[in-house]
Amino acid sequence: MSTPENADVLRPGWGYASVTDKIAGIVLTGHFGWRWWTAFLVASAGVCALLAAVSWLLVKGIGIWGVDMPVAWGFAIGNFVWWIGIGHAGTFISAVLLLLRQKWRTSINRFAEAMTLFAAGIAGLFPILHLGRPWFFYWLVPYPNVMNVWPQWRSPLVWDFFAIATYLTVSLLFWYVGLIPDLATLRDRAGQRGQRKSQVAYGLLALGWRGEARHWARYEWAYLLLAGLATPLVVSVHTIVSLDFAVGNTPGYHSTIFPPYFVAGALFSGFAMVLTLAIPLRAAFGLQDFITGRHLANAAKVLLATCWLVSYGYLAEIFTSFYSGDIYERYMTINRFTGPYGPVYLAMLACNVLVPQLFWFRRVRHSAALLFVLSLVINCGMWMERFLIVVTSLHRDYLPSAWGMFYPTRWDWITLFGSIALFVWLFLLFVRFLPLISIAEMRELVRESAKGEA
Repeated sequence: MSTPENADVLRPGWGYASVTDKIAGIVLTGHFGWRWWTAFLVASAGVCALLAAVSWLLVKGIGIWGVDMPVAWGFAIGNFVWWIGIGHAGTFISAVLLLLRQKWRTSINRFAEAMTLFAAGIAGLFPILHLGRPWFFYWLVPYPNVMNVWPQWRSPLVWDFFAIATYLTVSLLFWYVGLIPDLATLRDRAGQRGQRKSQVAYGLLALGWRGEARHWARYEWAYLLLAGLATPLVVSVHTIVSLDFAVGNTPGYHSTIFPPYFVAGALFSGFAMVLTLAIPLRAAFGLQDFITGRHLANAAKVLLATCWLVSYGYLAEIFTSFYSGDIYERYMTINRFTGPYGPVYLAMLACNVLVPQLFWFRRVRHSAALLFVLSLVINCGMWMERFLIVVTSLHRDYLPSAWGMFYPTRWDWITLFGSIALFVWLFLLFVRFLPLISIAEMRELVRESAKGEA
């Protein structure tokens, strides 16, 4: 009999060849049904809408959005923080769980890493668009010039540039290194099927991989080192994003709880997105033997744990505002509950605090349909949280004469939903051309299962 651990993460009856045939076949057969094409066409329409919105933004300026004084930050910054948070789960699953030797990461790490790259890339677009003159985004880069104008090193907006660039670079390298053995497998399988163009493309990307012992030794060292480099990024990147707010003295922003609170919220929304992607994938491609109930239940447990961390952040924020004796902080907190954005705040609490308590029940943790719905609810709640953090601290300034409201325009909504469509579009292309589960690591599970049976 196989060990209980491996039996939970890979159902019995699979061998080296059958695992390879199943995962590689998704890419090489090319028989994607009408559901994939329908999703791809809908996502393409959304991407076209996003391109139209961005083009109009470049022509007219950010006045087409709802931002104005005193709410100079709106959907763009909220979307930026939300997308960066979604990208955190991929790095956590791939790097942290690898270092902790957690086998249940094997079936979900590949598409979680892809999710990280796409989400972080989309997140990086919003601060650039929000600049007003996005063609001057390179001013954030510390380059020497004849005017001797250097970026303000004390500004977290400059720190953002380095944090996101480092995060994207390390995540891309980590993802690509993990792909190399699988790319070689696709190269060889494409050759057997006579798919000449695919064989050439996969062969170039596989970097001459032949599966020799020295190749595996270098691969394992490189993969482990990149995991060690990526692990601190789980904490550092969203910590730096939180400092965009925390270093200011605006009530609601100036809080030392923000760095750990933002990191917990990032893992919360990121794991919710992992479930949002994993459940349709296992149903569409028949991967129930690879993405088992244990994967879904473990992700639900992580969501429950991070839910309590986020809830503690909410309580700490409320307590601090009253305990500090600052009348402006106290008013900002009361305004969140009873002000014009109060219904959004209460809906956010329901989505992020009350609804995740359903994960205490085993039946919920093992129901794919319920997990899918709950993951969507959590991601909606986390987006509302980002919106509220940005807007409610700004819309009522110190003087009543400086009060104002933020009303999103249709261009705000088109940009938001267009960015979601871009994420779906990129993810569908990834599923079409690259293995969504690591073939090499699944073979390792087969080998360990065979040892257990022996």
